[in-house]
Amino acid sequence: MPRQKTHSGAKKRFRVTRRGKVMVAQKNRKHLLEGKGSSRKRRLAGDRAVAAPDAKRIKRLLGA
Repeated sequence: MPRQKTHSGAKKRFRVTRRGKVMVAQKNRKHLLEGKGSSRKRRLAGDRAVAAPDAKRIKRLLGA
């Protein structure tokens, strides 16, 4: 049986940690950064874990 292809849109947006959590970049950090405070931009810099019901669906798209 042929292998399942990875969803190309999902692989650009999500990553799976070694323990299996699905991480995604936080919103509000892409553009219009001049109007946002420095502390707010630092807070948004890290990745965020995805909710469990969504993570199951994302893992299927990633083939993980």
